[in-house]
Amino acid sequence: YSHELLETAIGEINAAEPDIVVVAGDLTDDGYPDQYPRAKQELEAIACEHVILVPGNHDARNVGYTLFEDTFGTRDRRMRLQCAGHDVALVAVDSSKPDLDEGEIGREHYGWIEEGFAGDTDLRIFVCHHHLMPVPGTGRERNQVLDAGDVISLLRQLSVDLVLSGHRHVPYVWPVAGMYIVHSGTVSTYRTRGFPHPAYNLIRVENRRIAVELKIPG
Repeated sequence: YSHELLETAIGEINAAEPDIVVVAGDLTDDGYPDQYPRAKQELEAIACEHVILVPGNHDARNVGYTLFEDTFGTRDRRMRLQCAGHDVALVAVDSSKPDLDEGEIGREHYGWIEEGFAGDTDLRIFVCHHHLMPVPGTGRERNQVLDAGDVISLLRQLSVDLVLSGHRHVPYVWPVAGMYIVHSGTVSTYRTRGFPHPAYNLIRVENRRIAVELKIPG
C-alpha cells in the first residue's frame, strides 16, 4: 500500500470534479478492525457528493463484511441521480462471500436489481466487485462470479449501459451485448498484474457515448 499513490490519485480525481466516484472493493487488506478506520479516513478526502463503495473479497475476510456496514453503510445500494442533466440509475451489489475469493450476485438479488433499473432513465450503471468476464493478464482468467452468465443476461434485458468491477488488479474494457464491462486496476498498491502500473479509470458519458480513459497517478 502506498499512501502517496492514493493521495495523488484523489487529488487528480477531485480536480476532475466527477459526478460519481465508484470504489469497486478491496478497501482493506484483510478486513480487520484496525484497517477500516484508516480506509474511511483516506476516502473522506474524495470531494464528490456521490461516492459509491462496494466490499471486495479482502473486505469480507475475518467477518469484515460487518465492519464494512458499520463503517460505510449498506453493502447494496440503489440510487437515482441527476448528473449534468442526465437521469442516472445506479445499482451496486455486494458480490463477496466471507473468506472466499470467488463471488456471486445471487438469485435473491435479481428482482431487487430489476426494480433498481425500472422506469425511464438516460444511463444505467451496475457495480459489483467481482468480474463477470474473464480478464486477460491476471494469471487467473476464469470467471469469479459464479452466476456470471445469468447476471449478464439479466443486465442485458435491463438495458444496462455500464458495468463497473475490480478484483483482479488489471484495468480492462470490453463491450458485451451493448454494455461496456469496465474493470479498474489497483490505484494505491503495487500489486499489479498484466498492466504494470497502479491506475484508475476516468469515464466520460456524453450523448450516450462512453469513453474510458486509463489514468496513472502522477
